[in-house]
Amino acid sequence: MPNDAFGHPQPNSRTEGAPEAAVATRGFATRAIRTGQDPDRTTGATIVPVYQTATFTQDAVGVHKGFDYSRSGNPTRSALEAQLADLESAKFAVAYGSGMAAANGASFSFLRAGDHIVATKDLYGGTHRLFANVFPRYGITTTFVEMCDLEETRAAIRDNTKLIWVETPTNPLLKIIDIAAIAALKRPGQIVAVDNTFATPYWQNPLALGADVVMHSTTKYLGGHSDVIGGVVMTNDADLHQQFAYQQNAVGAVPGPWDAYLVIRGSKTLALRMREHERNAHAVAAFLESRDDVSVVYYPGLASHQHHELAKKQMRGFGGIVSFRHRAGADAALAFAKSTELFNLATSLGGVESLVCSPWTMTHGSVPPEQKIALGIGQDLVRLSVGIEDAPDLIADLTQALDRARVSTKVFASV
Repeated sequence: MPNDAFGHPQPNSRTEGAPEAAVATRGFATRAIRTGQDPDRTTGATIVPVYQTATFTQDAVGVHKGFDYSRSGNPTRSALEAQLADLESAKFAVAYGSGMAAANGASFSFLRAGDHIVATKDLYGGTHRLFANVFPRYGITTTFVEMCDLEETRAAIRDNTKLIWVETPTNPLLKIIDIAAIAALKRPGQIVAVDNTFATPYWQNPLALGADVVMHSTTKYLGGHSDVIGGVVMTNDADLHQQFAYQQNAVGAVPGPWDAYLVIRGSKTLALRMREHERNAHAVAAFLESRDDVSVVYYPGLASHQHHELAKKQMRGFGGIVSFRHRAGADAALAFAKSTELFNLATSLGGVESLVCSPWTMTHGSVPPEQKIALGIGQDLVRLSVGIEDAPDLIADLTQALDRARVSTKVFASV
């Protein structure tokens, strides 16, 4: 088995004895279920065991079976890293205890005081907070740009720019950024990292488009059941992987073995779930476009989406997130969010259950109001994480919630 940065063995990414040609042609679902998941050699357990241990007994001083302390390496976590690396067609993966720990690891591992980041303007509020409020304490600055505009992006790149951070589709406005075009802008020594959480490796593979690093919040679609917090960073660059693994161990931002196990289990059904998420999201988006109380629908699978053609070129599918604006404004949007029955009012996304949130207050609450307004993240904006319930039930719920919001805001206006 190959070793990680600390000499710990990593599970083989293929079944032992299987011909290389056969492995190379295996489909996504097969790899999700099989990579890193060989039967346990000691007991024959079909499912990777949860190695719930802090330390490992050594045969002699410095002589062990590849693992010595679970912060530095754990077999369950190694199985997860092998599985997810294969799904992104990456050579290396480093798992973290949260999506934000992964975002930090994917950047802070190699950045130094005086370095500069160019980042997508329209991105997750937690990532914005990290770049805008935390990194400046260490002398690392960020320029946020409209990355759909290649000239604006090119102009923002400086001699001391070390990281170009891309999020596509963006959160919450679902803009599509041309990964290959952004990768073509980088200069020697610069890294292009892509947050691929919304698309998942089932619909989009940024490394194949020229990115150097891919990051996911495994809390979302990879875990898929809203019961685990985690993150992962993947790359084909051995030097970058060494830096990620060193920082992961030094800082200790690791997932526990149960967290790793839950993401392994969730990722096995990613292909099935993503197909249903997309089917339902497309139905929901089309329904919302038909409503006269909805002014704009943001979903890259719609022909009306401004980046629909790029999404078709860059992605194999369009995902399960739909955002929209309520024509009647903030009060109506808030009334709608409180009126859904199947769509739980909650932060997060990517679980089997449908969720609704107000980005202004919830996912982007840490972004200053004037910046949210400039980005177009108003209080009239609603984000839906469309689950895998029956689509007619979801549309019926949206119908009654929109109708109730229409009535309640009329009452509110007359008071």
